[in-house]
Amino acid sequence: MKVVIPGGFEVGHYEDEFTGVTVILAKKGARGGCDVRGGAPGTRETDLMRPEKMMDKVNAVVLSGGSAYGLAASVGVMEYLREQGAGYRTAGKIVPIVTQAVIFDLNQKEYHYPTAQYGVYACKNATKTPGFGNVGVGRGATVGKIRGIKNACKSGVGAATVKAGGAYVTAIVAVNAMGDVIDCSTGKIIAGAKGKNGFVDTEKCLVDGEYAKLLFGTNTTIGCILTDAKLTKVQANKLASAAHNGLARAIRPVHTDYDGDTMFCLSRGAKPVLDLAILQAATVRATEQAIVNAVSECVQYEVIADDEDGEDEQ
Repeated sequence: MKVVIPGGFEVGHYEDEFTGVTVILAKKGARGGCDVRGGAPGTRETDLMRPEKMMDKVNAVVLSGGSAYGLAASVGVMEYLREQGAGYRTAGKIVPIVTQAVIFDLNQKEYHYPTAQYGVYACKNATKTPGFGNVGVGRGATVGKIRGIKNACKSGVGAATVKAGGAYVTAIVAVNAMGDVIDCSTGKIIAGAKGKNGFVDTEKCLVDGEYAKLLFGTNTTIGCILTDAKLTKVQANKLASAAHNGLARAIRPVHTDYDGDTMFCLSRGAKPVLDLAILQAATVRATEQAIVNAVSECVQYEVIADDEDGEDEQ
């Protein structure tokens, strides 16, 4: 599985035995968008990503475990970027623009969650050729929790790249869904809630009223689309929205009141957008494949760094 990290971006992970952080750095800034769905999100600075807000560049997207406690990780990311001189300059100060989403992975009796120092460590580990799987935010991720964590499947953080219209579209997704993950090529469940005779089919359980219990707020799928296409802020938000179509293809059910699904998009590059519909289709496909890869232990990643810096006039 070849994954391309577009120029101007770096990805870093840090994790302990239970939880972790994944940071996507754009030290020189990237145009960003965001779309939050589901009933139980945990986020930071997503309002700044709206097209009508004045802030045009983002310096980092943080994906972390720890539920709302994990939002502290972005403080460490901000401190790291400030030391690097990266961020919005105002009144003689530097304010790095860092946005974040979290998953609920408080699966132990004790509270284990990322701190600000985890964010710093993730930044220091950032590279153009990161690994994926049971690392960073994916450390404590699971899927298929309608019958409790004991009957869920281990998941992680996956990635996939689609090239379309001359531009790269790369999806990085941490899958911690209440629902099951579906292989769209076969229509079969490949990860989800387990029963005595295999997967129980979460959606069918809900419709038929056969579920044992629901765990409120213990889920969420979060991720980020990276592209070297030159997008406007409106277009970046549209790609973030399109990514949710990939979630809907690969996770069943999705966007429930027990999930806080959030997708970001970062654009840094000078490649012209021939037709946004092309990139939207690529986004859906990349997101869907990244989700499947997040639950597939056999995936071997070959991460390639795009040599172009991604500099443009934005």
